[in-house]
Amino acid sequence: MSSHRTAAEGRFGPSPTTLLRFATAGSVDDGKSTLVGRLLHDSRSVLADQMEAVEHASRARGAAVPDLALLTDGLRAEREQGITIDVAYRYFATPRRRFILADTPGHVQYTRNMVTGASTAELTVVLVDARNGVVEQTRRHVAVAALLRVPHVVLAVNKMDLVDHRESVFALIAEEFTAYATALGVPEVTAIPISALAGDNVVEPSARMDWYGGPTVLEHLESVEVGDGAAEGATRFPVQMVIRHEGERYYAGQLLSGRLRVGEAVTVQPSGRVTTVAALDVLGQPADAVAAGASLSVRLADEIDVGRGDMLTAGARPPRIAKVVEATVCHVADTPLTVGQRVLLKHTTRTVKAIVEDIPSRLTLDDLSQHPEPGSLVANDIGRVRVRTAEPLALDSYADSRRTGAFLLIDPADGTTLAAGMAGDAFLAAGATAAAVAAEADGWDF
Repeated sequence: MSSHRTAAEGRFGPSPTTLLRFATAGSVDDGKSTLVGRLLHDSRSVLADQMEAVEHASRARGAAVPDLALLTDGLRAEREQGITIDVAYRYFATPRRRFILADTPGHVQYTRNMVTGASTAELTVVLVDARNGVVEQTRRHVAVAALLRVPHVVLAVNKMDLVDHRESVFALIAEEFTAYATALGVPEVTAIPISALAGDNVVEPSARMDWYGGPTVLEHLESVEVGDGAAEGATRFPVQMVIRHEGERYYAGQLLSGRLRVGEAVTVQPSGRVTTVAALDVLGQPADAVAAGASLSVRLADEIDVGRGDMLTAGARPPRIAKVVEATVCHVADTPLTVGQRVLLKHTTRTVKAIVEDIPSRLTLDDLSQHPEPGSLVANDIGRVRVRTAEPLALDSYADSRRTGAFLLIDPADGTTLAAGMAGDAFLAAGATAAAVAAEADGWDF
């Protein structure tokens, strides 16, 4: 039998079993888009018509060679300004792994876009211009990665060709960056010297930096351990919809963490009712047990009131039931967030009315200082808020779960997302019983 593989099989198969979500960040002109373009081009993940469009656009701008940054800088405004404004998502695969990458903006005024891109990432690549070293925006991006608890950070020291590929330059930058990231609590930093323009250490090892013995960027992306231990965590199953079939009620949704087993006792949150899993169904087939990440439907042994927004939980670490939540938020809307503002809070599949009770502080990412009582948050601000909800929520700390510890604040008038929130360990009124919260007034007046 021939061992020949088609180009498609080489790029996408035979069937990669793991997925890595990663984001790129860095200051303006550090080469993020060029790195991503080089990564896509050299890993043969660019279609012929895409490359033709890039070549045409490059010639129109007077470039002698294709500008690979245009593979991600898709917005016309980005191409005209030469900077990345929006988050550009790209999907590609190698024989070893599938990837979803988010090329995020570098300018300070687009910090909110970086938060969007890195919020679901398992790894962040932070680029640094070898000529400039660690700058203010570099520290800002590392702080955001630490705040979002991205488990893996890669320092890509770019434009090494412009500093004669000197190891001493790379070593000094790597030492400063790693010390700062470690102080912020980043668990893992991998430093790689590269030239995105020339392709050194992006996909192929660089002959001009033979003093470096570590992996290329792609090698590291293919080999880094992925997964946040969701399958071994506490069980969290937010109900997305109720399905009635042949007289039975099934509750459909995605299992965010832990496992569900037939015969296992589960608690319906926030009511606190305990019941048993009677049956599990995955893609129309019965299952005895299901692990995190699967979409499924669950039938319970008891006829109890369960609807969209409720959550089935199990395990030694129950969620905290709260109507007043303290959290860190990144404000993403152009209109400010103010004390006393009425909002909607969306947590997993549950959306409830809420009021912003207080904004105790605003974080300055440059030096990580706290500015007390700012009164409001504007676009790109990160600060602490206290929000009171009309109905109880089953929340985890964001430190324990990036899925069930996160939420959105939404403008009830037009549905605009106002802020992305990360629940902290300080929950006011945590542990409140269902009876206590039900006794409070309904609607906005609470």
